[in-house]
Amino acid sequence: MNYQQALDYIYSYIDYEKVPRLRYNSANYDLRRMGELLARSGNPHLKARSVHIAGTNGKGSIAAMVASVLGASGYTTGLYTSPHLNSLNERIRVDGEPISDEELVALVERLKPEVEAVDQKATYGRLTTFEFLTALAFVYFEQKGVDFQVLEVGMGGRLDATNVIDPEVCVITSISFDHMDVLGDTLAEIAAEKAGIIKPGSIVVASPQPDEAAGVIKETCRGCGAQLIMVGSDVTWQGLGFDLDRQLLRVQGRKGSYELSIPLLGQHQLDNAATAVAALEVLADSGFNISKESSTNGLARVSWPGRLQILSHHPLVVVDGAHNIDSARRLKQSIEQYFDFDHAILVMGASYDKDIASIVKELFSPFDKVIVTRSRHPRAMALAPLVAEFARHGVKAQAVEDVPSALSQALAQAGDKDLLCVTGSLFVVAEAIEQAARLSLIG
Repeated sequence: MNYQQALDYIYSYIDYEKVPRLRYNSANYDLRRMGELLARSGNPHLKARSVHIAGTNGKGSIAAMVASVLGASGYTTGLYTSPHLNSLNERIRVDGEPISDEELVALVERLKPEVEAVDQKATYGRLTTFEFLTALAFVYFEQKGVDFQVLEVGMGGRLDATNVIDPEVCVITSISFDHMDVLGDTLAEIAAEKAGIIKPGSIVVASPQPDEAAGVIKETCRGCGAQLIMVGSDVTWQGLGFDLDRQLLRVQGRKGSYELSIPLLGQHQLDNAATAVAALEVLADSGFNISKESSTNGLARVSWPGRLQILSHHPLVVVDGAHNIDSARRLKQSIEQYFDFDHAILVMGASYDKDIASIVKELFSPFDKVIVTRSRHPRAMALAPLVAEFARHGVKAQAVEDVPSALSQALAQAGDKDLLCVTGSLFVVAEAIEQAARLSLIG
């Protein structure tokens, strides 16, 4: 195999990131087939200590923060996240470095016979692309001899392919409405799926939650005999200021106070940093060598592109993968809190399964001009529904068929002191970053 053949083979399986997802139940997502594949591969998922992170928003940011601090503490650390911005390799990292093309090809060739054996039997249904990738990550982390593996849940939690581990700490990030067609129509239903990563006797760290979601998490912990640490009560934070490069904050943890700087903007990232500190304190309680100094150093150098990321200053070009009502609300708040500008232009595209009525209602007001577009991704929403949704709010949106053209047109309309925000999905953000690099905007 070459690299492209390896990618084609991975994507030849059922890929719910590209096709409509089935309802989230054990008839469609059966962890026993994941267990069968991992058993055939020597159970690599059990070879390292694990941190498991579920939730709606902030999973990737918190995973990146925890992994960065573990690395700064001297631990070889694997990081598994999804989706990716530009390359599939970004999803599987060790000490910040993505898996190489050659390593990915070798792993696909190694796992191919085991995957095909499981699929041929199909005792518990056929494997999916995400399950294949998750197994690849576990095998890669075993090969690299990682001390820790930090795992972001793909979707839900209870039946997610990552939910085969016995973690040192479970993290539940902010829960809001997303993937309702799969996970359920109420916050309680969604929270129950996310809380499915909680194991008997485990330690759980939860970000600030809506009351309905918090109730489910607390009840799940009681039922499992799990210890619950709540950010906002057990662990708190205070903002200390910001510029366009970083935010300063003080976190009051259970083990002491931390003066921190994070190179990520947004009020929600302060919640995320406090959640990461709370999870790291759990690891420190278990005897792992995680000091205040390594926590400070690791958080100061964390990198998580595509989330309120500034690509250019004149005009101010900001990209953010806001793709549900809560993240859209936070993006609007961040624009108003963090940036000064004369006029604002929005470039937006979304996936077809998103609640665009709620997202548009949250987003439209700070912007003087709106351009709607679509990514190359198979799940990209057509332009007409987006145009119609903005029209309901009295906004005449310009339709541009592809992201590079949309960004170029927005730049042509923007003044030197204007803000240009690209959002709606990480797929749109990824293509905007690619185009910005081609136009030599970045840096």
